[in-house]
This record gives sequence, C-alpha cells and structure tokens, in this order.
Amino acid sequence: MKILCVCGLGQGTSLILRMNVESVLKEQGIQADVEHTDVSTASSMSADYIVTNSELAQSLQGHDAKIVIVNNYFDLNEIKEKLKEVL
Repeated sequence: MKILCVCGLGQGTSLILRMNVESVLKEQGIQADVEHTDVSTASSMSADYIVTNSELAQSLQGHDAKIVIVNNYFDLNEIKEKLKEVL
C-alpha cells in the first residue's frame, strides 16, 4: 500500500503529516510505503491513498487514489479516525 502525504510545497507540512501518518499506522500494525510531496507532483504519482487538506484535495480530483482529508496535520486522533474510515 502506498500513501502520499501532500501539502502545497511538499516540504515542511507534508513531512510532519508523513511522520504522524507513519506513527498512526505503526500503532495499528499496518505496513505502508508513506511518502511526502507537493500537490503538483502528487497529481502524477501513483498511490493508493492521498492524505491532504480539503483545499488541496480539490486540485487532486480525478486521481486514482482515495483522498483522505485531514483538517489538522498535528492531530493524531483525527488522522487515526480518518485512516480508520478508509483502511
């Protein structure tokens, strides 16, 4: 399973999101390849899931991946609940 964590520039915020997604997945015992990137690059990458905010999700409409919208990239409980809905 491949998960992309996406922010506008693909540096700071998406890296934090990636670390938090990896932490939640590890806690759940789920193996996944998790990467972070910017929205432009994500649109051309293959993935099973894309974790991002609602604003950037609009730019990724039409992507084959299931879009997971997270409002607070720092909230592990929100990330856990959103991932639980799709995994």
